[in-house]
Amino acid sequence: MITTHVLDTSRGVPAPGLSVRLDFRRSNEWVTVGHVKTDENGRVTSFSSATVVPGTYRLTFDTAAYHKAVGVAPFFPEVAVTFDVDSGSAHYHVPLLLSPFGYSTYRGT
Repeated sequence: MITTHVLDTSRGVPAPGLSVRLDFRRSNEWVTVGHVKTDENGRVTSFSSATVVPGTYRLTFDTAAYHKAVGVAPFFPEVAVTFDVDSGSAHYHVPLLLSPFGYSTYRGT
């Protein structure tokens, strides 16, 4: 399972309605697994009903649209986080801490 949580650290709130795409690298091409928006708590609890398999994944966050919607001109129009999944049965939680001029991510629980 792959999940994420986006927190707007500049405003001290979750980031609802932020578009997030999950891609899987197959050979040398990216294949979209799911494309959703964060809920009212800034969370995505599911991208797809497809089974997660080991491999390389990428989360792409549309930070430009989110920041523009809250009245801020962002420096980073998108954030892409690429990570490896070594077990399809594990939970991979990848939070994003976001501000208009910076971001941070980590593997959460």
